[in-house]
Amino acid sequence: MRPFNFITAESREHALKLVADNKNAKFIGGGTNLLDLMKLEIEAPSLLIDISRTDLGQIEKVDDGRIAIGASVTNSALAANMDVRRDYPVLSRALLAGASGQLRNKATTGGNLLQRTRCQYFYDTAQACNKRLPGSGCSAKGGFSRQLAVLDIDDSCIASFPSDMAVALRVLDAEIELVSLSGTRMVPIGDFYSGTSMQPHIDTVLKHDELITRIILPRPLGGSHFYEKVRDRASYAFAIVSAAMVFQPDGSARVAFGGLAPKPWRVEFAEKLLTTDIDEYVRLAFSGARATHENQFKIPLAKQILKTLISKHREL
Repeated sequence: MRPFNFITAESREHALKLVADNKNAKFIGGGTNLLDLMKLEIEAPSLLIDISRTDLGQIEKVDDGRIAIGASVTNSALAANMDVRRDYPVLSRALLAGASGQLRNKATTGGNLLQRTRCQYFYDTAQACNKRLPGSGCSAKGGFSRQLAVLDIDDSCIASFPSDMAVALRVLDAEIELVSLSGTRMVPIGDFYSGTSMQPHIDTVLKHDELITRIILPRPLGGSHFYEKVRDRASYAFAIVSAAMVFQPDGSARVAFGGLAPKPWRVEFAEKLLTTDIDEYVRLAFSGARATHENQFKIPLAKQILKTLISKHREL
């Protein structure tokens, strides 16, 4: 790990001023991903700005029945919140499926959104990786790719996105509040992640001088909420394929997937087929799939997960 300076921000304004003055500064909340990346020298900020003492640790109701989640709220606190458990159970279940209790106690909501891929070639600095070093190549394409993406990829990168929480937020149509010294903007989570687009080193639309301050959940959707995760072991493992699904009393449904793409994967225009024609939904939603011989099983697995969730819903 390279030497760095550490400052605890007294307020969000103080934090924003510090990051604006240093192009190599990064915010730190729980640090459950960033510190690992720093130890491997994949990330090497000269300044860490601790935001743990800012006013971002609250979960509160806002106008029209929506809920605002502060960026410093821990994953454990969010999963246990009674409003979340009652009105957004898909989010609580995704968080509980996401990591060990120790990590959930430390990891923050904002940090969860910004965690980077767990592709083993990204973490191995002896390997070529366009996400870590643009233009160096992608060792994953000819290597071990069972865990990696099959959608929204190109020849530059096939890394998958690891967050469970973000998959649930995508099915809920959450919004992300981004603040800088020049103002505030709201970004729908569907627009927050960049995908590959020949620039795999750019994960999100977040600018260097912006801070995630809150995640805004819409008014409660009602319906039946499910989160299904297939992984290699029963606990503390990233998804091979996961799905967040919400069924409504009128027969409609919505679904978002994890483990298939470099961002949470949702295809809204095809969702009208979820409870009537699963084969056609899969054909439309996964039409651009580009699998390797090691991960080509992911699309039929996603289809089976859909069938399982629909069966669970019908049993209620």
